[in-house]
Amino acid sequence: MQSILCKLGTLTALTGAMLSALPAQADLLDKIRSSGSITLAYRDASIPFSYLDAQQKPIGYSMDLCLKVVDALRRDLKLDKLEVNYLLVTPGTRMEAMTSSKAQLECGSTTNNAERRKTVDFTIAHFISSVRLLVRSNAQVQSIDQLAGKSVVTTKGTTAVSLVRRASDERGLKLTLLEAPDHAQAFQTVVDGKAAAFAMDDVLLSGLRANAANPADYTLAGKPMSMEPYAIMLPPNEPAFKKLVDQEMRRVILSGEITGLYTKWFQQPIAPKGINLALPMPYLLKDSFKFPSDKVDAF
Repeated sequence: MQSILCKLGTLTALTGAMLSALPAQADLLDKIRSSGSITLAYRDASIPFSYLDAQQKPIGYSMDLCLKVVDALRRDLKLDKLEVNYLLVTPGTRMEAMTSSKAQLECGSTTNNAERRKTVDFTIAHFISSVRLLVRSNAQVQSIDQLAGKSVVTTKGTTAVSLVRRASDERGLKLTLLEAPDHAQAFQTVVDGKAAAFAMDDVLLSGLRANAANPADYTLAGKPMSMEPYAIMLPPNEPAFKKLVDQEMRRVILSGEITGLYTKWFQQPIAPKGINLALPMPYLLKDSFKFPSDKVDAF
């Protein structure tokens, strides 16, 4: 017995020595430091959070916040320069971009909810929206109940998909749900008369309407179907990276810099058409900024 125990002890020691000799897997901060670069995932039609200007450059409220995080990473990692690359994503591809490490920050209009947190991480919320309907003004639609038997479009991979299905089932509306690959195409479905309404976050609907050829032809209708806290999405299982991102987001919020950014994108004319959403900061968002936390969920 003693001989067997000695052999087991020797085997354990050898195994431990072999494991300790293996190189530790580099975390995301190490990879960013060694590559000197970071990739930001962006959207092309999530006005004013993440979209393209006249020169096809990604801009927006979320993009500005991500660039502040990039500056914080550069300082913390003591890099003279941190190259920024960009990756276009859609609601259907944004999660995979995070889990596959194609991008390190998703700078769009993504809701932080419990289901998504099973797959990815999020930092502190920077906006709170609600799902409503965009309809043609001459349709005189006031609620989703008036759409019984009609087609409603939304964007694939968004929380609005399940909300429309649930409303249809619970109210017996027999809606035909259409799923477009992105917000711009979903809006065009209403423009072309192929759908009676577009269900999506109200702030995104407002941005699309403001950029339409004839904004007055469209209006927002219906009561809020949910509340959606937007946050920058992060790759999963990278605690050191997430800690640094959270620290910078908390600094931007508590220092008041977030107020200036909000004013820039929601209360002043923005590129490329000089539209002004003229949207005061929602009271729920103001309250959330008093105690910044990533512990949020769709209401």
